[in-house]
Amino acid sequence: MRLIWINMINAFIDLHTGGRKRPVSYDVTATFPSLDALTAHSAEIRKEVEALLPYKDSIPRYHEVDSNQRYISSQIDPERAWRTYMFVSVMRRNATNSAKCPITDRLVAGVPHVVNAFFSILEPGKSIPAHNGAYRGILRYHLGLIVPRNDPPFIRVKDEIHQWQEGVAWMFDDSWEHEVTNRSDGVRVVLILDVLRPLPFLPHALNAAALWWMGRSDLYKRVSDAIELASQKMPASAGTLPER
Repeated sequence: MRLIWINMINAFIDLHTGGRKRPVSYDVTATFPSLDALTAHSAEIRKEVEALLPYKDSIPRYHEVDSNQRYISSQIDPERAWRTYMFVSVMRRNATNSAKCPITDRLVAGVPHVVNAFFSILEPGKSIPAHNGAYRGILRYHLGLIVPRNDPPFIRVKDEIHQWQEGVAWMFDDSWEHEVTNRSDGVRVVLILDVLRPLPFLPHALNAAALWWMGRSDLYKRVSDAIELASQKMPASAGTLPER
């Protein structure tokens, strides 16, 4: 039933995006200019994630907080981890995680219509298999924070290849098939934000309402609860920047 109504809303959104001819990637400034504040403060955001990384084993794997991600998180390179430090999950803010990264939290709060926000942490050699987002009402922003220099990982989205760079942002439509190839020997960290796709008033209102409802469904309440449980298990010192 859930898939049926998602497909119905997708079909309505397609009327305003070009459907199968819709773009793969987007100019961040032209499409969602409020995201530029995050890009401009990438160095401060990086410092906050660097303060978390000594405790990264306490950061849950993606599928440990959202079982829907089990295939993409645990089936390829299962001995290596894709960890996610969640600030916002389907419009639900996690106060515990956010408090450990106040600069990132403040910058994320300054962006309207945020659906998801998280640090995406790939351990060395961890790849992500081809998949696509089921819902076409969002666009995905990536900000490179830590990118290994040796054989750096890259992402393919449909027929486009993107190489992350530290401090450089990129936006794409994650409903197209995409995958990450990672043969690097270092940790890769990207800040990811999903935002409401810019649309005319009526489809925008429908899109916002659908995602608000989805975020309050039993499924995503369980995800939110799992994120909070994981955040409570992190050491109190995690995320604490050293005194200057």
